[in-house]
Amino acid sequence: MDKEPGSSLPQPTSPQGSPQLAASWARIRGRLRDEVGEVEYRTWLRQMTLAGIEGDEAIVLLPTRFLRDWVRGHYGERLRALWLSEVPGVRRVDIRVAAGMTDAGPEHGLGESLVPRAVEPARPSVPAAPATTGDRAGDWIAPLEPRFTFDTFVVGKPNEVAHACARRVSERPNSPGFNPLFLYGGVGLGKTHLMHAIAWGIRERGDLSVAYMSAEKFMYRFIAALRSQSTMEFKESLRSVDVLMIDDLQFLIGKDNTQEEFFHTFNALVDAGKQIVVSADKSPSDLSGIEDRLRTRLGWGMVADLHATTYELRLSIVEAKTSAAGVMVPPKVLELLAHKITSNVRELEGALNRLIAHANLFGRTVTMDSVQEVLADMLRAHEKRISIEEIQRKVSEHYNIRLTDMASPRRARNVARPRQVAMYLAKQLTQRSLPEIGRRFGNRDHTTVMHAVSRIAELMAADPSFAEDVALLRKMLET
Repeated sequence: MDKEPGSSLPQPTSPQGSPQLAASWARIRGRLRDEVGEVEYRTWLRQMTLAGIEGDEAIVLLPTRFLRDWVRGHYGERLRALWLSEVPGVRRVDIRVAAGMTDAGPEHGLGESLVPRAVEPARPSVPAAPATTGDRAGDWIAPLEPRFTFDTFVVGKPNEVAHACARRVSERPNSPGFNPLFLYGGVGLGKTHLMHAIAWGIRERGDLSVAYMSAEKFMYRFIAALRSQSTMEFKESLRSVDVLMIDDLQFLIGKDNTQEEFFHTFNALVDAGKQIVVSADKSPSDLSGIEDRLRTRLGWGMVADLHATTYELRLSIVEAKTSAAGVMVPPKVLELLAHKITSNVRELEGALNRLIAHANLFGRTVTMDSVQEVLADMLRAHEKRISIEEIQRKVSEHYNIRLTDMASPRRARNVARPRQVAMYLAKQLTQRSLPEIGRRFGNRDHTTVMHAVSRIAELMAADPSFAEDVALLRKMLET
């Protein structure tokens, strides 16, 4: 726990007068280095120093608040366990920020010059700028979409982790392990919605200022400051906020000077205990074209991805949208949209909006026929092209027969039935004519295909287990 300004450190048992304690600390550091690897150790842990032991507590020092918070959140429990195994009387570890320290190097971390004179006093907080236009902090706030709140965000398996992290930051900014928060995922999966929801949540608190903008706007403002020779005002304005939110960070790829400024802004804000939230289309490790040191810092906190949507999540989204709009849309229509439009949520919402607008414009109800009429172009674009060869291959694998049996003259039931299933699926899932389907199955007559389709339909009606098997095959082919 940080001391109040002006207080001094307690007088712990000093490692300088205890070779045994110094040896224990060296072994603990060595075990940590072996566990986390040399690169991670040098990045996060090599600047740790031991001030000494006070009662049952080891006092470990770090030069910055940022390092202190990181080590506390990521290695605090492991440090405690290592101390307990090395020196059983030590049951707690207090990690503090200390002024006047020099780098101890990775080998020992002990020495008279490393014992600090006093704990670094807490930095005075900058008064929070109100989140309105017209002041310096407020000038950074991009318009927030009123619809993009946590209440309107539909949660499912693909986005539940990102949603939980966003909630945590909104309710408790600068929580250990959550600074920065890095959200990533493809287009239209909800990154911007969560970013706006975080901003709304923090602004509702009323005690913190928020700067939310795209990476593109950050760059343009930085360039404008360079041209007008007002870079100091730029830095002071941006670093006066309590929460900095940058959307679409991938825009900074290849923009070296802007990356440099963002890197220093990032360090200054986090070191001052301010929260940073960033979104991008890829994870920090996959952002090629971003400097290594910036990529490393982006991965320091919590990294959460938004996966591609599932059918269940897409269906929940369109159901929530129609409910919010107060519009009656048949369940079968919603199921069709969720099944067919799989690329992203934005396009799915666009399709639903087109349907509703068309119905309102012409005073009609939404039906399956109107879906085919209004969304013909979108449905064609999302139609998966399933080939007869693909059907034959999938059915052969499913029933464990040879692919060549699909076109062979063999009439054994263990071969003929799967062949009929494949013909049935070819009729259902492709636009091929019956004669063409017959030709793909060993130049069979179109009446053979008709018989196969009819027979499989009868078996499905009579045998639920068989119907389920065919439905599974169809789903595997369509997804």
